[in-house]
Amino acid sequence: MKKTVIIQGSSKSNGNTKKVIDYLNSDNNFDIIDLKTKNIGGFEYDFSNSEDDFIPLMEDIINKYDTIIFATPVYWYSMSGTLKNFFDRLSDLLHYKKELGRKLRGKNMAMISNSGINDLKNGFEMPFIESANYLGMNYLGSTHGWFTEDGTQIHPEAKNKIDSFKKLF
Repeated sequence: MKKTVIIQGSSKSNGNTKKVIDYLNSDNNFDIIDLKTKNIGGFEYDFSNSEDDFIPLMEDIINKYDTIIFATPVYWYSMSGTLKNFFDRLSDLLHYKKELGRKLRGKNMAMISNSGINDLKNGFEMPFIESANYLGMNYLGSTHGWFTEDGTQIHPEAKNKIDSFKKLF
């Protein structure tokens, strides 16, 4: 059985992104890594952040998992800053740690986003698709979750979309 990990890229560990992840992972088939709990600095051209948690985290992800699902809230029409910072650091794997980056080839990537209402804009998915292409990964697709008007529950229509998305894994 292929192993899948969900990378939670939110500024809030127990917010709506976590609710969407918990729904997606209701049968506990996937491991979860919360980027909020990691010390990952921004990308630096001199790789001065090479001693933070990014490289050890990527070694662990690459060695353990075939599929990576990125989970992010929609912040200002884009992925969260937390996840964007993580994506920027993938540059370390193109220069500083090329041998590690090459191991991403052939692995799978997918994305799940969420917002208060069903308002995801066209183009949101593009950075995930293009990053997967550039890294030689297989992009499996995405879905978007949103919440009921009172904000307390995942909208039933979004649950249906998440259920369909889950069948990819």
